[in-house]
Amino acid sequence: MPPIHWEEILFYILIAVTAVQLFYYCWFFSRIAFYKPKTRTQSQQHPVSVIICARDEDENLARNLPGVLVQSYPSSSEVVVVNDNSLDDSKYILQELKKTFKSLNVVELTQEAKLIPGKKYPLSIGIREAKHEVLLLTDADCVPASEHWIQKMQDAYDEKTEIVLGYGAYHRRPGLLNKLIRFETFHTALQYLSYALAGMPYMGVGRNLSYKKNVFLRNKGFSSINHVPSGDDDLFINKVATNQNTAVVIDPDAITRSVPRTTWGGWLKQKARHYTTAKYYRPQHKFLLGLYFSTQFIFYPLLAAVAVFYDWRFALALFGIRLVVQGTILYKAMKKMDEKDLWPWFVFLDMWMFFYYIIFAPALWRRPKNAW
Repeated sequence: MPPIHWEEILFYILIAVTAVQLFYYCWFFSRIAFYKPKTRTQSQQHPVSVIICARDEDENLARNLPGVLVQSYPSSSEVVVVNDNSLDDSKYILQELKKTFKSLNVVELTQEAKLIPGKKYPLSIGIREAKHEVLLLTDADCVPASEHWIQKMQDAYDEKTEIVLGYGAYHRRPGLLNKLIRFETFHTALQYLSYALAGMPYMGVGRNLSYKKNVFLRNKGFSSINHVPSGDDDLFINKVATNQNTAVVIDPDAITRSVPRTTWGGWLKQKARHYTTAKYYRPQHKFLLGLYFSTQFIFYPLLAAVAVFYDWRFALALFGIRLVVQGTILYKAMKKMDEKDLWPWFVFLDMWMFFYYIIFAPALWRRPKNAW
C-alpha cells in the first residue's frame, strides 16, 4: 500500500471540513431559508408590555420611541421605559411623550445597583413594573420596522410557548462597514433562529425578544448571571429556553432596526463585549458553535493549500459545491429577513469572516468589563 502524502491529507481534511459546513447549511440554516409560519385560523391579541431600558439616550428616545408608541395593536398594551440614572434630557423627553401617549409608563431610577453590572437591574425593575404577562423587549436605539411589530411578535404564542425570538437588524447605510456589520448580525441571527427551529434554542437578542413574565419570576430573574456584565438576553435565554417553550418570528414586519456603529473602533468594542458571554453557554451549544466557527475559519486557507499543493480542480469542485448550497440558502434566508441587498456580496463577506474570527477570538477568553 503506497504511503499517503501530506498533500493528500490536506485534501481529505478539506473534504471533511466542507462536509461539516454543508451539514450546518442543510440541517440548520435551511430551516430559515424554507421557513413557513404556521397557518392560524384567527389572530391572537394577548395584552403586551413593551420594556425599554435607557441611560443617557435622549436622542434615541426622541427618534425611536414614537415608533413603539404608535403600534397598531387592538388589545391592551403598555410601554415601560426605565430611565436608568440618565444625566441628559431623557427625563424631559419622556415627560413630553407621556402627555401624548397614555400607554407610556416611565420608571425613574436615581440610584445605582451595587454589584449588578450592566442593565440587568433596570430591566428587572421594568419587568416587575409591567402589568401584563407577555413581555416584549427592545432597546432605546431600536425602532420597529412596521406598525405591526407587537402584533407579529405576540402572535407566535400558543399554550406551550413562553419565549419568542425575533430579529434585531441594523439600518442600511452606504459603505463597507455597514455591510460587514449587517452581515455579521444576519449571520448570528441565522444561527440562533435556525437552532431554535431545530429544537436547540441557545440565545436571543435584547433588541427584539419576548418572553412571559412568569418565566422570569420562576427562574429568579437574572440572579444566576448577575455577576456577568452582559447576558441579560443571550445567557438568560440559554438558561431557560427549551425545545418545547420557544418559538421564532421571521417576518419583515416583525424586525427591529438600530443605527449601526459608524467607526471601526466603536464596532470592534461593541462586538468584543458581546462575545465575552459565549463561554457561559451550555456545553452542547459551545460544541456546535465551535465546530461551525472552526470549520468556517479554516475552509479558505485549506482550499488555497489544496489548490496549490495538490490539485486545483478538486479544490474548485469542493468550492463550487459549497458555493451553490451556500448561495441558495443565503439568498432565500436573506430574502425572508429583509437583507437581500447583501446577497451579491456573500462570497466576499464569507471570506471576511476568516479575519473576523482572528479579531474577535480573544474576546472569548477575556474578562467582561462592567459596562452598561
